[in-house]
Amino acid sequence: MIPFTKMHGIGNDFVILDGLRHPVEEQALPDLARRMCHRRFGIGGDGLILLVAGSSQRFRMRMFNPDGSESEMCGNGIRCFVRFLRQKGHTDDPVVSVETGAGVLTLEETPDGLVRVDMGPARLRRGEIPVLGDPEDRFVEQPIEACGRTFVGTAVSMGNPHLVVFVDDVRQVPLEDWGPALETHSLFPRKTNVHFVQVAARDRLIQRTWERGAGVTLACGTGACACTVAAAITGRAERSATVRLPGGELRIEWLEDGRVLMTGPAETVFEGSWLAD
Repeated sequence: MIPFTKMHGIGNDFVILDGLRHPVEEQALPDLARRMCHRRFGIGGDGLILLVAGSSQRFRMRMFNPDGSESEMCGNGIRCFVRFLRQKGHTDDPVVSVETGAGVLTLEETPDGLVRVDMGPARLRRGEIPVLGDPEDRFVEQPIEACGRTFVGTAVSMGNPHLVVFVDDVRQVPLEDWGPALETHSLFPRKTNVHFVQVAARDRLIQRTWERGAGVTLACGTGACACTVAAAITGRAERSATVRLPGGELRIEWLEDGRVLMTGPAETVFEGSWLAD
């Protein structure tokens, strides 16, 4: 039996395991993620999150996509993760540092019950994202051929890769066609998350997402950060914006020093036990 907690951040939902109290064998994790996240034959989720001990911090978050691949980071997931830490009695510190595949991130709860995450710096050079080409160049407003058409995209890394495409109306985007074609485009050696964004106002964006390894999701926190940065560097919006996703809203701030702050909710749905093979 493996105890689990089901949580979500604006509809981006996760199965969370306490690997400190109930260790899981490393080789079992990819298949466990595939089975637990299956929405017909498992618990259902956009990812499996595992709490383990960190090397530089007390806590480390590992994130596995529904296809079994491991992701560097998950913005909505890490808000759930820090709330999970408190609910399970691992910490009552007001500010918590968490080790992730994208580096150490700092989180705190706000007076209105939300969670604010210092996501660290947005990375814009091709070599950091990664995108093929000169590693020192930026990939901003560049053409991409896919699905028999030319997209214009901007690439940003928040520790994981993102492609942002601005459109007039996100409702008209055939996400299940365009998303996978751009996710697996040869420009992106590690694949990429794909976001279509409508600018509603200088401080308000509307986002739809195809996530790498997961498909269509109701929200993507790192993606909301990337979209805000992309909107600012292309002159479409300010450095602070409310991002509306199908599952809810996030507040994103791109600070002058390059760091990105993300604020949003994290909710527990239910708990249970998985019948291990």
